[in-house]
Amino acid sequence: MSQVSSFKPIVDERSRILILGSMPGVESLRLQEYYANPRNQFWKLIYALFELEPSKSFDERVSFVKSKGIALWDVIENCLREGSLDSAIKEEKVNNFRGLFKAYPSIETVLFNGGKAYETYKKWVGFEALTNITFLKLTSSSPANTKKYEEKLREWGGIKDFLKSGN
Repeated sequence: MSQVSSFKPIVDERSRILILGSMPGVESLRLQEYYANPRNQFWKLIYALFELEPSKSFDERVSFVKSKGIALWDVIENCLREGSLDSAIKEEKVNNFRGLFKAYPSIETVLFNGGKAYETYKKWVGFEALTNITFLKLTSSSPANTKKYEEKLREWGGIKDFLKSGN
């Protein structure tokens, strides 16, 4: 088992939606980029919401999500894990969400990219204290999740509704 650590959040004062993964996979950690595995559908899904093709540049992808009011982070700050599978995560320590929500009070919706992110947040952070934030679990964009892309896109399409409505 190897000790792995997540990245700093991609967030700014415009962020209204926070999308949380569990822990970056091996390829993302190697490249130091969120959702770097080319088989992960995250960037394809996010860009498709706005009827665009994903940029190949990670810096442009970061600028894009920020411009749309979307922040990215992971629930787990560090853990022991061999490989990329969520099922291999052991001894997880979660990120400081109290500090993040205090620093970025414009965040009004938290979307979990998969079950592990949701379950870990529920177990270690909880939902009770943050009654002003909407929480929703989405199907994982990971290649380990075999749900059809079109089904994922329909589900993830709700992101635009949150951006339009202001929650």
